Amino acid sequence: MSKLPVTDSSFFLSQHLMANSASTTRKGIVLAGGYGTRLYPSTVATTKQLLPIYDKPLIYYPLSVLLYAGVREILVICMPETLASFRLLLGNGSRFGVSIQYETQDQPRGLAEAFLIGKEFIGNDQVVLILGDNIFFGQGLGIKLDVALSSSTGATVFTYPVCDPSAFGVISFDEHGNPDAIEEKPESPKSKYALTGLYFFDNDVIQFASEVEPSIRGELEITDLIRKYMERGDLVVETFGRGFSWFDTGTHESMLQASTFVEAIQKRQGLMIACLEEIALRKGFISADKLASQIPSHKNDYTDYLRELVLGQSP
Repeated sequence: MSKLPVTDSSFFLSQHLMANSASTTRKGIVLAGGYGTRLYPSTVATTKQLLPIYDKPLIYYPLSVLLYAGVREILVICMPETLASFRLLLGNGSRFGVSIQYETQDQPRGLAEAFLIGKEFIGNDQVVLILGDNIFFGQGLGIKLDVALSSSTGATVFTYPVCDPSAFGVISFDEHGNPDAIEEKPESPKSKYALTGLYFFDNDVIQFASEVEPSIRGELEITDLIRKYMERGDLVVETFGRGFSWFDTGTHESMLQASTFVEAIQKRQGLMIACLEEIALRKGFISADKLASQIPSHKNDYTDYLRELVLGQSP
């Protein structure tokens, strides 16, 4: 990969977003639980969030969104048997200039349980939840994150038009464009707009999550939690449209598609997607000297890229 200039725009590091997100106090949760049964037998000895998407572990991609949004206190929720592996991979987050804590979810009891597990971590703050198997990439990401970060109350969720909405949580809208219904995996979807795995909530989410009743599937559905915000008129829906890519990597096919996509972008542009060290450097979370001191001695495309980053930041 070619040497990176200081003005590199990798992962769309908007100066406008950087200025605004620096003052934002919002905690982040990455939900990286589940058994990944659709990926059997690849997930017998590990979890899907530790499997590679092209050249880096899947969990790097959702983590990169949190770092990009300026979130520096992060909770990773995983299965007990994978906790040691996540700790080995990410540590306490200091090499990325953030704090990473861990909690476990012994059974996949629904996305909304993340806020009950993370209640003490969230405290009195706002929170953003991102699913550990979601990948977001597009020029408009910075602006949409900025909108969500600027809101001090309510919830902001993100939708994406899909061909088969029945496989997702679906939001429909009234004639004025306001959300009027939310359904979980409906047989007859009222719209084509699927909920992506990125959610911004105020602190009321803890109370709302405690009020959610288990669904027929026995899970605390995120759609039921979001509906509470919609019913009180406090829900903002942002849509990722043309020119934006979202991957929900729950199958072998979707993981292959995401890997091919990342390879194509990186090979064409010479810039990495979801390089956590790069985002940390550009955001000012770490210095070039700190980055240089922690680059492994072995050589591959990733470590070569980090070395070029250090050179690009030199006076």
